Amino acid sequence: MRLSIKRLLFVICIVIIGKLNAQTNVWQPSSGHTQIPLWTKNVPDAQPMVGSEFMRQRENLVANKPWTSVERVSLPTMTIYSPNGKNTGAAVVVFPGGGYQCLAIDLEGSEICEWLASAGITGILLKYRVPHSGPYWDPQCNCHKDPIAPMALEDAQRTLGLVRFHAREWHIDPHKIGVIGFSAGGHLVADISTHFKKRVYPIIDSVDYTSCRPDFGMAIYPGHMLEKTTNEFDLNPTVPVSKDTPPMFLLQAVDDPVDAVQNSLVYFIALKKAGVPVEYHLYANGGHAFGLRKTNLPITNWPQLAETWLKTIGIISD
Repeated sequence: MRLSIKRLLFVICIVIIGKLNAQTNVWQPSSGHTQIPLWTKNVPDAQPMVGSEFMRQRENLVANKPWTSVERVSLPTMTIYSPNGKNTGAAVVVFPGGGYQCLAIDLEGSEICEWLASAGITGILLKYRVPHSGPYWDPQCNCHKDPIAPMALEDAQRTLGLVRFHAREWHIDPHKIGVIGFSAGGHLVADISTHFKKRVYPIIDSVDYTSCRPDFGMAIYPGHMLEKTTNEFDLNPTVPVSKDTPPMFLLQAVDDPVDAVQNSLVYFIALKKAGVPVEYHLYANGGHAFGLRKTNLPITNWPQLAETWLKTIGIISD
């Protein structure tokens, strides 16, 4: 079930590599949305990037559409997508995937926020720092590494604090703020859901005294949950699940060729052992990195399952 080293390198950014058309422009959200910087002072653990942020239009299609990756992000931002009509008061911070090397900014980012907004939920797209901001594959040593400074987790904690700090201003219920992530972003869901009692960066301002604990989480085809183990059924000890971990929704395909299904399975087992409410959906087919783009595979109906789950745990109502 696990990928060979050669194949891991082949899919390091996300799924099958296609022909790339490089663009040197920086990603911008659609009209009517503005990127908000996370850090008004110096960015903690800032590291020099080779070159500057840029986009690549990926021509390997997902549901007959290309997708866009963002690379070399050194200045993280969040973008708010407010509900289109009825506002449920709920908000979800969205973590795109990309192996902690790049961000699938539309496939697993802006498109997810637009779906949330259509359901009356405020979607908040986090453009977190990459590369090497979370567990990643290092081809130089042919091994997995954890970064010395977990920059993606720093950005996630800061974002949750900012959203809760500004909840009234942004028409959000501070007790209904969750997270959703895909692939590496699914790992980031687990990371912040188990690391919220203390900031992993020095306190900067009053925002950092606001709780960064998600009220719920959704990890979609998560990866990096097994990286530090030799046993396929041991959870990565850097994700210390406890009874305080928020309720969780998990979804993955058994035939996922990038992140083996054991990634979500070990997380599910740990959540159950800790007494954390969890709903787990497995499908025989579906692969990896499909976002919410519809295909003829049943797994792409997952948004309806997620909305039903959110109703079940009292986050939204009919």
